[in-house]
Amino acid sequence: MTANESPYLEVEDLQVRFRTEDGQVQAVNGVSFSVERGKTLGIVGESGSGKSVTSLSIMGLHNPKSTTMKGSIKLGGQELIGLNQDQLRKLRGRDVAMIFQDPLTALHPFYTIGRQIVEAYRIHHPDASKAVAKKRAIEMLDRVGIPQPDRRFKQYPHEFSGGMRQRAMIAMSLVNDPNLLIADEPTTALDVTVQAQILDLLEDLQREFNSAVILITHDLGVVSQVADDVLVMYGGRVAEFGTVEQIMRSAQHPYTWGLLASMPSLHGDPDADLLPIKGNPPSLLNIPSGCVFHPRCAYAMLNGGPCDVDVPRLLPLALADEPGHTVACHLPERERNRTYQEEIASVGVAQ
Repeated sequence: MTANESPYLEVEDLQVRFRTEDGQVQAVNGVSFSVERGKTLGIVGESGSGKSVTSLSIMGLHNPKSTTMKGSIKLGGQELIGLNQDQLRKLRGRDVAMIFQDPLTALHPFYTIGRQIVEAYRIHHPDASKAVAKKRAIEMLDRVGIPQPDRRFKQYPHEFSGGMRQRAMIAMSLVNDPNLLIADEPTTALDVTVQAQILDLLEDLQREFNSAVILITHDLGVVSQVADDVLVMYGGRVAEFGTVEQIMRSAQHPYTWGLLASMPSLHGDPDADLLPIKGNPPSLLNIPSGCVFHPRCAYAMLNGGPCDVDVPRLLPLALADEPGHTVACHLPERERNRTYQEEIASVGVAQ
């Protein structure tokens, strides 16, 4: 990125609240990040960490009657928070598109795959004829590796396998050449071979279209294969941010350590048990005070606080030469480094 070029997506201090019968859900609290075109940001965390809520905020898909959003979301320099639904619809599909977690739910069961892709194309190309739109849809089905695209164009979602439905979703998402593609758990429920094919396809298409990509997942193994940068979220906040190498080689937050330790390793003891993070994610109706992770953190309060009182700021590392690597943790950096070597390297994921 040149000195005069800005990231295509810039999210600053995003806060998202939902009004429910049980109270206010604090889904996202002060999240900030940016993504350049041609780069992939992996957002990782457990269910309830705020990953999907953040992505749906970018797409403008929250119910405005029950949702309050504050902060800033700029897409190509245009502020999205405050736009009405008609303005957002003009951006969706053209400037930003999304691959949803479950294509069988996202695709309409009563319409053919081809008709749905044609509709997505003609919304942003109203002057295009049906023949032109059909040709474009078939080209995209072929581009994402669906065999016999002419025949598949006429079929319904239930006639596609899980991997083929995901490819069809990718074709629909990319039919208008969006500058930002959000993939929300795109490989969930797919077997390992198909997962690898989908991830390879996303990489190839990103290079072709020079799109910015946000990959949302709970799987650090997936992120390590395709992402340039990693944003670790927990309880609606950012716990850690860095390049994929920084996160995989020298993670700084106890929650990130837990995610790494719970991954299977090719280098560790094949008979060793995986190490799950103890406890449960917090209720977003009643966020813990201080560091949101402290009720589950084995290292909280080592220095007498203030883990249970003060929310840690997201700060750059002071001792390590790792530009851009930031962490929100009260544990001193020297203590974190020592603990990482002892706890994570011992299970074979750090080396």
